Amino acid sequence: MNLGRILVVGGAGFIGSRLVKRLIDMDLEVRVLDDLSSGSWNGLTGVKDVVDFIYGDIRNRDVVRKATSGIDAVIHLAGKISAKESIDKPMEYHEVNVTGTLNVLDACVTAGVGKFVFSSSASVYGEPSELPIKENSPLRPLTPYGASKLAAEHYINAYHRVYGLNTVILRVFNVYGCRRYFKGRSDVVSRFLERIGEDKPPIIYGDGFQTRDFIYIDDVVDAFVLALKENCPGETFNIGSGKPVSINELADMMLRLSGKEWLKPIHVEPMRGDVRHSYADISKAMEKLKFRPKTPLEDGLTKLLKTFQLIKHSSPSLRRLLTDGEG
Repeated sequence: MNLGRILVVGGAGFIGSRLVKRLIDMDLEVRVLDDLSSGSWNGLTGVKDVVDFIYGDIRNRDVVRKATSGIDAVIHLAGKISAKESIDKPMEYHEVNVTGTLNVLDACVTAGVGKFVFSSSASVYGEPSELPIKENSPLRPLTPYGASKLAAEHYINAYHRVYGLNTVILRVFNVYGCRRYFKGRSDVVSRFLERIGEDKPPIIYGDGFQTRDFIYIDDVVDAFVLALKENCPGETFNIGSGKPVSINELADMMLRLSGKEWLKPIHVEPMRGDVRHSYADISKAMEKLKFRPKTPLEDGLTKLLKTFQLIKHSSPSLRRLLTDGEG
């Protein structure tokens, strides 16, 4: 298929802005649809002049149809992402993550889009019955966020079967990367980084022996590029490192790398909707997408801490540039 013109929905966000830059480096034409509710126009610094940017909300069908016109492939990253917030705002999560995705799918069929790649989440699995988690593991989300992602997946698979849309779903596990924490991100790496940077002990929900699968942003971008290029219609893939890390281990590693081992983590009550253990079996993605995560957790955290230290000691104007550039 022709990959000449790509629409990245949510292209000003954390993953999207980095993916857009990668696609530009591949000499592809890129259009971005984003309402900047969590992303930032400055996240596209360096490629603003070559990106066709459309400001809009995926709940607006007319805007979505305009954005998909003349497009060869769509990568859909937009959506609300906080499991904790979704417990208090389930309707909003449904409207954006489910209805919004349906709008994008419908526009893709109308416009004759050749490929649709979707960013889903490990949250669709809920508490796994066995580890590592395979793509055919039971799907039992514990939060409205996870349920909204699973509902979106069902629509995507239906559009593949009924309308012949070439779809690929990537279930991304715990993605982290440089500067992600600046806009009040709720993920554990961002929370720990903010606390450590202020010489405060990390706060751990529960006993800290729960495990997660952390994957560096550059590796996630690789996965989306591979999903775009490889021919795997109707397939779903886990995207993670394939390695479990306990929250206690994460805190210890970040404290050691930052030279602040004297800070002792504080344990509080577990968070509602949290699973106990989660890590991916990535053998299917390795086989069919040729996906290979390249960044060990310690290396990724080292990059992150170096960036944070640079910002902490920079001028106010540089700090504004760096933080505004983060989606």
